Amino acid sequence: MPLNLSPPGLRPLSEVSPSPFIGRICGRPDHPEAARAREILLVRGKFDNLPRGFRAYLLEEETTNAAPQDVYVLGPEQRYLAEGDVIRLDPARKTLTALYRRSSPSNTLLVTERCDNYCLMCSQPPRKKDDSWLLNELEEVIPLIDPETREIGITGGEPSLLGDRLVQLVEMLKQYLPRTAVHILSNGRNFSKHELAHALARVKHPDLMIGIPLYSELAEEHDYVVQAQGAFDETIRGILNLKRARVRVELRFVIHAETYSRLPEFASFVTRNLLFVDHVALMGLELMGFAKTNLRSLWIDPVDYVNELTTAVRVLHRAGLKTSVYNHPLCVLPRELHPFARKSISDWKNVYFNECRDCTQRDACGGFFASAALKRSRGISPFS
Repeated sequence: MPLNLSPPGLRPLSEVSPSPFIGRICGRPDHPEAARAREILLVRGKFDNLPRGFRAYLLEEETTNAAPQDVYVLGPEQRYLAEGDVIRLDPARKTLTALYRRSSPSNTLLVTERCDNYCLMCSQPPRKKDDSWLLNELEEVIPLIDPETREIGITGGEPSLLGDRLVQLVEMLKQYLPRTAVHILSNGRNFSKHELAHALARVKHPDLMIGIPLYSELAEEHDYVVQAQGAFDETIRGILNLKRARVRVELRFVIHAETYSRLPEFASFVTRNLLFVDHVALMGLELMGFAKTNLRSLWIDPVDYVNELTTAVRVLHRAGLKTSVYNHPLCVLPRELHPFARKSISDWKNVYFNECRDCTQRDACGGFFASAALKRSRGISPFS
């Protein structure tokens, strides 16, 4: 999952390391001594003595016993941690960052904050800086991730700006997590370079997909949304190169006031020209980052675009394309679209409103982004 800083309040009880470090949560004091160096022992409840050899210790209760180095007391907001989670501890700032949670189905690795697009609704606004330390850190994190993890997301910024280092990252994921699906979010532009697309294909990852946004069938409209001239042409060439190299591609279309009206035309364009893509996701807007800044110009109630959305889904589905509707609660969609709706919102930012408390469809519904409190559809109503 994305970097998730807990509030300051991690209290050290002993001498601490001078620099941040990464480790995996372990709940077993009898963990083999030879394997303790990268493990951080999580101690719940009272105890007598701390076993030596662990990289650090996280306690729910204070102790007056003699303690090894790097012993910390967790605040109440940090007690969600569990065995197998991978964290970064920063002793100087007294912060704890969850980099991977074993119980979560929504783990995403942030690889860069740099991007060559500047999308109107970007939820992770790009930053021009050297953040190569993120990849260096991930080289420590990946060997600690549970190999039975179902899926890992790769996101940015724009991951393809990393070039060969992105290819190396996918190779590393294949080596350490051979049964884990990898989904990379990319604007696709850098895959217009034949060499990068084929280098990624040569890794032969068994379950890799690239999710690429396309916001219109018209070049000028797509370029306006992503605020980059020529982006449409590069994106299309990137998609073609990836598919020629037999890399799976998912098309993503974020629906807002600047894009919704041409949803049917977009769907027809895809069925005529990109019928070979592997999945099409039609997505609701997350009101974070630039989407929050541009709220007045981007917000449209989903109730007001259901006709365009329904037409687009019909066109795509009839053409045999696997089609999904992401980030929409069931109550704002016509029943015809319910089979296409997915529970797509990451667990750490997924909420339900008071109206959902007695809804009979709550378990099947994807709910809302936490940011949806800024603007709520008038169509929200519980099923009974």
